[in-house]
Amino acid sequence: MHIDTFPSPDLAWQEEALCAQTGGDFFFPDPGSSVREAKRICGLCPIRATCLEYALTNDMRFGVWGGLSEKERLELRRTGR
Repeated sequence: MHIDTFPSPDLAWQEEALCAQTGGDFFFPDPGSSVREAKRICGLCPIRATCLEYALTNDMRFGVWGGLSEKERLELRRTGR
């Protein structure tokens, strides 16, 4: 019996991210809430580019990833990055 398996992505970078040390409330706010604080924290994060690339590659639809909201990431995808 052959079972197809997909290699799990290397997510070690997430442990180093500032968001992991801050908590998810800022990065996954209620609809209509401000994302200003999450963007500020992302702007200070040394692995922001890795996070953004992960979100774009994996079509993350919710929350702030790499300093961009879902609406900003959608626009980035539309313009071809």
